Amino acid sequence: MIDLRNLSRRGFLNMGAAAGASLLLPKSGLVTPARAQTPLAAVAEEDAVIAFGHTGPVTDEGWTWSHDQGMKAVQAAFPKLKTLFVESIPYSADATRTFRQFISEGANMVFATSNYGDFLYDVAKRSPDVAFFECDGRSPLDNLGTYYVAHWYPSYVTGVAAGLMSKSGKLGYVASFPVPSVYSGTNAFLMGARSVNPNATLQTIVINSWFDPQAATQAGTALIDNGADLLFGIMDEAGYLQVAEQRGAKAVMWNTDIRRYGPKAYVSSIIVDFKEFYVNQVRQRLEGKWVPSGNILPMTGGVDRDAWGESVPEEVRKQADAARDKILGGWSPFAGEIKDAKGAVRVAAGQTMTEEELYNWDWSIEGVSGL
Repeated sequence: MIDLRNLSRRGFLNMGAAAGASLLLPKSGLVTPARAQTPLAAVAEEDAVIAFGHTGPVTDEGWTWSHDQGMKAVQAAFPKLKTLFVESIPYSADATRTFRQFISEGANMVFATSNYGDFLYDVAKRSPDVAFFECDGRSPLDNLGTYYVAHWYPSYVTGVAAGLMSKSGKLGYVASFPVPSVYSGTNAFLMGARSVNPNATLQTIVINSWFDPQAATQAGTALIDNGADLLFGIMDEAGYLQVAEQRGAKAVMWNTDIRRYGPKAYVSSIIVDFKEFYVNQVRQRLEGKWVPSGNILPMTGGVDRDAWGESVPEEVRKQADAARDKILGGWSPFAGEIKDAKGAVRVAAGQTMTEEELYNWDWSIEGVSGL
C-alpha cells in the first residue's frame, strides 16, 4: 500500500513509496506506519525549542495564520519551552538555509507547514536527533513525519450547498496548482453539487500561487464573467470572496472564517485547525514518545465546514448538513461509478475510494474543466 508520507499537498507527487510500508486507518483518522520505530529521547520543557517554517505570512488570515494559532496553542500548553518561526519561506535553497538555522538555534522539533521536499528532507537527514514534520510531505525518514487534513469531506458538504444555491449551475474554482489537494477539492465540491444538481459544472483557473490576492481577484472576475455564480478555491486570502461580494455572486472559502470581507457572498469555508495536533505532537516529543507518523486529520478533528453564511437558506443548510451527518456516521460519498473528465470510468460501481486514493487524487471528474 502507499505510505501517505510520500505524497504532497503543496508540490507534485513523488511516488517512491518505501518498500513494505503499510497503513493503519484507526477511527481517529490518523494514518500511521505499521513498522516499529524507536522514539527520540525525551526533552525537558525548559530545554525544548520548537520551530515553525511557514509558506506565507502569519497575517494572511488563512493557511499560515491557522498554523500560527497552533504554535500559540503550544506556547500556552508548554510555557517553559521556546518557539521559533519564519514566515514566507520560498521554495528554494533559502528554505534549506532557514531549516539549518533552526537547527543551529537548538531546535528539537521542526514543523514545516507546507511541502518543501528536498529542502527539508536533506536537513532532516543530517539531523537525526531532531523531530521533523512536513505538512503533506514528500518522503519519510526515521525522524520525519507528515500531516494533512481530510478536506475532501467538508468540500463535498459545501458543494451540496453550492449545487442548491447556484442558479446557473456553473461553479468556478480559483486553483493554486494542479496538485492532488486541488483535484480532491474540485472533485469533491462538484460531486456534492451534482448530488443535488446533476447538470452542475465546475470551471477552474490556475494562478500558480497559494497567496496572490491580485491573481485570485482576477481569476474570480474571469470565472464570473464566464457565467459562474458561485466560486470556490484553495487560496490563503479573501481575493475572490471580495469579487463575489461586488458582483452579486456567492463564494466558499478555505482555511478560516473571513466572511467580513464579503458577508452577503459568504457561504462557508473549509476550516482547518492544527492546535490539538501540534500540542499532542510536542507533548510526545517532550515525553520521549515521539516517532514519525503520517497523519490525516479527520472532519471535526482538524478540518470541517465553517458556520453557514447569512445568505444560506435554512433548507440548504439542512440538506448539506444531512450529508455531513452521514459522513460523520461512516458513509463515503466517493463511491463508484466515477468517471474522469474524458469519460473513462476510474472508480467502478460498488467500489469506494480509500483515504490514500483521495489524498493522491490526480485526475478531474466529469464536469471539471481547466485542470
